[in-house]
Amino acid sequence: MFFIDIIETEGLGNRSYLAGGTKTAVAVDPPRDIDRVLGAAAVRGVRISHVVETHVHNDYVSGGLELSRLTGAAYLVPADARVAFARTPVRDGDTVTVDEGITLRALATPGHTPHHTSYVLAERGTVAAAFTGGSLLIGTVGRPDLVEPRLTEQLARAQHASAHRLAAELPDETPVLPTHGFGSFCSSSQSEGGATTIGKEKAGNDALVMDADAFVADLLAGLDDVPAYYTHMAPANAAGPSPVDLSALPVADAADIAARLAAGEWVVDLRNRVAFAEGHVAGSFNFEADGKTATHLAWMIPWGKPVTLLADSPEQLAAAQRELVRVGIDRPAAAATGTVRAWIPDGRTPRSFPRATFADLAAQAPDPGRIVLDVRRDSERAEGWIEGSVHIPLHLLHRRLADVPAGTVWVHCAGGMRAAIAASLLDAAGRNVTAVDDALDAARGAGLPLVTGTDR
Repeated sequence: MFFIDIIETEGLGNRSYLAGGTKTAVAVDPPRDIDRVLGAAAVRGVRISHVVETHVHNDYVSGGLELSRLTGAAYLVPADARVAFARTPVRDGDTVTVDEGITLRALATPGHTPHHTSYVLAERGTVAAAFTGGSLLIGTVGRPDLVEPRLTEQLARAQHASAHRLAAELPDETPVLPTHGFGSFCSSSQSEGGATTIGKEKAGNDALVMDADAFVADLLAGLDDVPAYYTHMAPANAAGPSPVDLSALPVADAADIAARLAAGEWVVDLRNRVAFAEGHVAGSFNFEADGKTATHLAWMIPWGKPVTLLADSPEQLAAAQRELVRVGIDRPAAAATGTVRAWIPDGRTPRSFPRATFADLAAQAPDPGRIVLDVRRDSERAEGWIEGSVHIPLHLLHRRLADVPAGTVWVHCAGGMRAAIAASLLDAAGRNVTAVDDALDAARGAGLPLVTGTDR
């Protein structure tokens, strides 16, 4: 009897899989921190005989090469993927035996990348599941614009054809097990749900209910921003990622933290946004550990810039370090745990700034010196914004601080977490800032009606 275990990487919106039988198993699109995969195999009491990649990933550093080295497993990578390491090239129709009676067949499904390959798991000839990587996702498909702008429309059409191939060749009851699509920016659009089948996708996935021209036009029109760090992921994966080092980081004291800030390095406070607003090291940035730390930090930090982490506890620090290696921030320069007082040299005091709700903003008397700054993405802004607000997406703010008009800044996003990051950037730049820590839905109820382009 076969099994399939899901290995969730929630912060990146991805899933990896371990699938096999009683003795051996295959790891599909493994994460960088492969100890989770090895742990899942140990629980099952199986040996990993194969490691497979659906494509050269654009959104995270793969652990596939190191996992294959450690386990001696065959490393299956699409034959047309240009990589710099030895692997077993996989072509359309290739089949391997994972365990007794359990096979894995490669199915060429270009679109997310030109070489993208899905894998069909079967037990004694009966299809058990399809690992669809960045091809057919839950209610959508993987985005086609991450490889090369000149190929985007061509790959969008390939995505439509690949989705139809999967739908035509697989039974309706086949579970569809994608790598992306659970909040990942590799997904062309976001959808709800954690499980699906070929039959369900036939009924509701745009790639399977729209003709090619309409699908491509709709897909290309709806593509969102691409995280800046994606530029570095595919080259790292193609070159062959180095092993992960999650050992303890050098400890930074108050003097060291001050020196790093003076040198222009990034000091990142992982504490929750309430604690940060109440008191923090002047010049530090707040990327709270409960948010998408890796995505937002990797998106914004100049690539290769040294970063020092400040955390409530060793556990919070270790979790953040693990998140960061998944996106190629391998070894932060230093770290400290404890309280903000321990991170500030004697004689200095913590910085702070106020937090507020949209009701608080609405209660303010009209003031020409008050700036409302919206840091949501363009696609979010298009759905409605506060009249008179300034718009700079969070991922651009660190490079556009000079574009924020003079005055007291009230910064908001859709829920509060990104506003806290933005407020920390503005505070570090010496601006007078208030972080609106509230759901945007509350703005209208507070008397701050949202307007759209159609209202004008």
